Amino acid sequence: MTSPAADAPASRTQPSAPLPTAPAPRRIPTAVWAALAIVYVVWGSTYLAIRVVVETLPPFLSAGARFVVAGLVLAGIIAWRQGIGALKVSPRHLASAAAVGLLLLLGGNMFVVLAEMSVPSGLAALLIAVVPVFVVLLKALAGERPTAGGIVGVLVGLGGLAVLTLPGLSGEVKVSGVVLVIVGALSWSIGSFSSSRLPMPANPFAASVYEMLAGGLAGLGVGLLRGEQHGLDLAAVSTRSWVGLAYLIVFGSLIAFTAYAWLLQTAPLSLVATYAYVNPVVAVALGALILNEALSWPIVLGGAIVVVGVGLIVSTERRG
Repeated sequence: MTSPAADAPASRTQPSAPLPTAPAPRRIPTAVWAALAIVYVVWGSTYLAIRVVVETLPPFLSAGARFVVAGLVLAGIIAWRQGIGALKVSPRHLASAAAVGLLLLLGGNMFVVLAEMSVPSGLAALLIAVVPVFVVLLKALAGERPTAGGIVGVLVGLGGLAVLTLPGLSGEVKVSGVVLVIVGALSWSIGSFSSSRLPMPANPFAASVYEMLAGGLAGLGVGLLRGEQHGLDLAAVSTRSWVGLAYLIVFGSLIAFTAYAWLLQTAPLSLVATYAYVNPVVAVALGALILNEALSWPIVLGGAIVVVGVGLIVSTERRG
């Protein structure tokens, strides 16, 4: 059968089919950039605040209290602004949010809090910067083929991680603290990876509430099991530890963690992961300026290698 165009008179010009055009690059909303900026700057400063808090407060009890308070305050704000119905979720969604909260906060954040009792805040931030490396590996295990640049970035990032462990191996810091941060980074990576694949609450702010409450209550439970309440004298807690805890509740949890949870459901994971090579720069600078933390050659060199590796991963994964 001939087409209508073939049957038309030769003198009659037929409109040509439009040429296929390349899809326009997806524009990233301003709200995403604003949330990223909060995560970039605020979370970079939380490593310093954590280091100050654990000077006179126990790690799991302080971190658990931080997230429970922040979760309850956020729940009150949601109920006030959107109505109590905004907090209603199905048991399945609640279980998913709780699981992500345990991975992100109990396994991820609180292991770092415990580690910072013996590890400088800048080094902890640099070790956490390998999160995108772990995310690429998790995606590969799930059947997603990484890009060539992503593979190179993983290898470079793991090389930087090896250099960053030298202070622990040489005895400059406790190797147990270094291991705790790495385990925390892996737990955080699994939580971030899982949050985009589990049936989460439709309202990302409600999801943040249940994540913080689950992680916070678990942290309090672990703190009690560790016996952190014994010998705790609140009158002996320093003013700057209280100020640090308040900063972590308001800025680190209510503002930055909520922004991060929203980004995980709104923006590409590879873009969200860019915080991992901005936070260390902020953390190392603040640690050196305020706490006079030493910048040894493994920290400087290993940190630079990790940042390069993460940069390769993020740039190639975003294009892929």
